[in-house]
Amino acid sequence: MKHILLIATGGTIASKKSDNGLSPQISPKELLSYIPDVKSHCEVSTISLLNLDSTNIEPKHWKVMAECIRDHYEEYDGFVLAHGTDTMAYTAAALSYMIQNTKKPIVITGSQKPINLDSTDAKTNLLDSFIYACDDQSQGVQIVFDGKVIAGTRAKKVRSKSYNAFSSIDFPSLAIIQDGIIMRYIPQLPYEKEVTFYTYMNPNIFLLKLIPGIQPEFLSLIFEKYDAVIIESFGVGGIPQSIREAFYALCRKYPNKPIIMATQVAHEGSDMTVYEVGHDMKQACRFLETYDMTLESAVAKTMWMLANVDLQSCDKEEVFYTNINYDIVCTKGRNK
Repeated sequence: MKHILLIATGGTIASKKSDNGLSPQISPKELLSYIPDVKSHCEVSTISLLNLDSTNIEPKHWKVMAECIRDHYEEYDGFVLAHGTDTMAYTAAALSYMIQNTKKPIVITGSQKPINLDSTDAKTNLLDSFIYACDDQSQGVQIVFDGKVIAGTRAKKVRSKSYNAFSSIDFPSLAIIQDGIIMRYIPQLPYEKEVTFYTYMNPNIFLLKLIPGIQPEFLSLIFEKYDAVIIESFGVGGIPQSIREAFYALCRKYPNKPIIMATQVAHEGSDMTVYEVGHDMKQACRFLETYDMTLESAVAKTMWMLANVDLQSCDKEEVFYTNINYDIVCTKGRNK
C-alpha cells in the first residue's frame, strides 16, 4: 500500500465560519476524518505546513512547500497539498518549475466549500486526490478538482463559487476520476532525467495590464525597478499608440530585461505577428511571447527563470520556450 503525505496549507477546504467570515481552522488530521475510505487506498501521514487563506500565498510560501516535499521526498510515494482555490493555479504552476521531473505525483486540491459542511465538494476532491496520488501511473505536478486532473501549468480558476471552478486552458485534462476510477486521456511518459528541486523564485516582476487610453508616465519607473515586465495585452498582442514611443525607448535603454507579451484573452494565446501594432514592436524589442501558456504559468516561469538561469550567458528564448510539464506547445511566430 502506498504511503502518501498530506500537506495542509489552509484554504476553504480547512475553513470554519467566524464572526468575520471563513478562515482556516481545521487540522490535516481532522480533514482525513471526513474521508474514512482513504484507508482502503493508501496510508497517509500529515503535516500542517501553513494555515493561510490562499489570497495571502506568496512566493516565499512556494519555497516552504518545495522544501517540505524535497525534505520528505524519499519517505513517501506521493504528496497531496490541500490549498485554497484563489491562488491554486499560481502554486501549481510554481511547483511545476520548482520540482521538475518528479516521478512521484504532487497533487494539489481544495474546495469551494469547507469540508465540515453537509453540502461540499471537499470530500470528493480530497479523496480523488489520494486515489490519483497512489496510482502507479501518476507523476508530476497536477491539480485534481471536480473530477478533473489538470497539468499544474494549465489550470486557471474560471468560476468563483461553482464546484467546477478550474479549467485546463488550451490543453486537454490529463485524466478524469469518476467513482474512484481514473480514466486517462494522455499517457504519462516516464521522465528521463532525475528529479530536480529549485527553492528560489525571483518575485521582482511587474504585470502590466493594458486598458484603453493607457498613458506612459509610469513606464520608466516600472522598467527601472523590476527585473522583468509581463504585458497583459488585448487580443493576440500589441502595444497601443498611446505608449508605443515611450515603450520602445525603454526597451532600447534596457536591452537585456525580459519583456514578455501575454494576453487578456483566456483561450488561443498570443501571436504578435498578426497585426501591425505587434509585428514591428516584436522585432524591435525582442519580446518573448506566452503563446498558449496561461498567465499563471508565465508569471511563475519568469520568476523561476530569473532566479535560476544566468540570462546573460543563456538564450532567453530557448529557456522560456522549453516545454516544462506541458506549459507551452505552440510557438508560432517565434523569433529566430
